Amino acid sequence: MQRYLLDTNILIYYFNGDMEAVVKNKISTLIRESFQISVISKMEFLGFAFNFQERQRAMQFVECATIRTLSDEVVQRVIDIRQENHIKLPDTIIAATAMQHSAILVTRNIKDFKTLELEIYNPFDNDQGRFLKI
Repeated sequence: MQRYLLDTNILIYYFNGDMEAVVKNKISTLIRESFQISVISKMEFLGFAFNFQERQRAMQFVECATIRTLSDEVVQRVIDIRQENHIKLPDTIIAATAMQHSAILVTRNIKDFKTLELEIYNPFDNDQGRFLKI
């Protein structure tokens, strides 16, 4: 089974329903197959100013995911990546987590990860019926 790690932006778009039906279906399929997120995405996503009902719904949504924590191996990958690339720390942690768990990173922000050897999927890209190896 293929592994997918969803970036924070995908969580936000999906949770808010801010997408076309075809994109929502793609993301729904990925979530059913392998709903994994980095602990950083959990913090970023749940850190938004939700009202009480939205917050409860957001917490239930995240509880369905496998949360990938900052293991020693992920931390070392982050250090290695940061020494060679100028990528924001949260993005580096998310990328390192995907790499460590041999997961395809699902994101709309491909440019954030362009300098890394990472398999990426952008469900919003209609021309991308395949995965990109960046």
